[in-house]
Amino acid sequence: MSDYKIETLCVQAGYAPKQGEARIPPVAQSTTFFYPETKAMADLFDLKSDGYFYSRLSNPTVAAFEGKVAALEGGLCAIGCASGMSATSLAVFTVAGAGDNILSSSAVYGGTYNLFSTTLPKLGIECRFFDPDAPAEEIEKLVDGRTKMIFAETIANPSIVVLDFEKIAAISKKHGVLFAVDNTLATPVLCRPKEWGANLIIHSSSKYLDGHAAALGGVIVDCGNFGFKDNARYSSFNEPDESYHGLVYATLEAAFGTKCRAQLIRDLGAVMSPQNGFISYIGSDTLALRMERHSKNAEKIAAYLKNHPKIDWVKHPSLKDNKYHSLAEKYLPEGQGGMLSFGLKGGTEKCAKFMEALKLITQETHVADVRSCILHPASTTHRQLSEQDLIKAGVPHNLIRLSVGIENSDDIIADLKQALEKI
Repeated sequence: MSDYKIETLCVQAGYAPKQGEARIPPVAQSTTFFYPETKAMADLFDLKSDGYFYSRLSNPTVAAFEGKVAALEGGLCAIGCASGMSATSLAVFTVAGAGDNILSSSAVYGGTYNLFSTTLPKLGIECRFFDPDAPAEEIEKLVDGRTKMIFAETIANPSIVVLDFEKIAAISKKHGVLFAVDNTLATPVLCRPKEWGANLIIHSSSKYLDGHAAALGGVIVDCGNFGFKDNARYSSFNEPDESYHGLVYATLEAAFGTKCRAQLIRDLGAVMSPQNGFISYIGSDTLALRMERHSKNAEKIAAYLKNHPKIDWVKHPSLKDNKYHSLAEKYLPEGQGGMLSFGLKGGTEKCAKFMEALKLITQETHVADVRSCILHPASTTHRQLSEQDLIKAGVPHNLIRLSVGIENSDDIIADLKQALEKI
């Protein structure tokens, strides 16, 4: 399948039925699986053979979706998780423990920022935030011997910062640190982070991959391109795991993927459900078609808002005067996705009045599905952040986040127009 184009992989990857089997992956709605031979079951528990024995570790339906996402990203394997947040958490816990630290772009989703700034320190893991626009030398100063990951988003939610992959990848490679990228808003249709040096790719599959706001989930993709073997920074990968009879993960091709599933999924249980795996699998069939429409619609709407007298500013990389336009042309040449943000002239109250006047576009805590939706992050997703942290995250109080759907762009613009006339 690796030779096929992305549009074909969206439709075909992850599942190949045998004669007489269902054409799309059936929902294996079962906690457990039958084996008549004791040794066959024992080999599964020892990771000596492939198969399914308990859905907390793996499930055939979820595996089909995992296979599709891995193929789309050009990765070695993928792990389906209960949500995007659990995927991010499991990715960190697979490599870091008490006394370790990670580096993260300050321009990340509010929930991720809270996880890194508040929850991880309670577990002894420090997060050192950096300005994604800072020079490489400044970011590099944050790396020390206990740094286990550098984390960033391809397109930041909601500040719409486009990641300079090559800058971060160079730091990662120089110091032998895992480079993890949340590719949720770009998807592999618009950007494949592995091709720009990423080692780990994370998705909130609840967004564009599912595409219909129907199934909660997350995915971690192990690109299989990181050198864990004999890397002193990752001793847990090079020392025997006594819970698996001395298995040394660094000797395996999918070192990260195996350790994440065998240890973290096993012990924490934040696994994707079979039903959500099924919905996400069939939803991603149309991913390439949808991303093309999302991107074109957002480009038209950004251009409209930019020229409106009641709009202070608009952020979408398609705009030629956008700060990240050149980076977007480099890393996202096929389109910049359906997320944009803009600032109303006025404060929080005016933002609320505008959003409440919308008729087609709905106000909700979600992005990246077929329906256009809108939110005021400073009072919702980023509400827990201090004023200083809001500034670091690029979320002023007049910022409105608009996730542009696949409706007719003229209808979306008409709705924005009538709501703007009421403020």
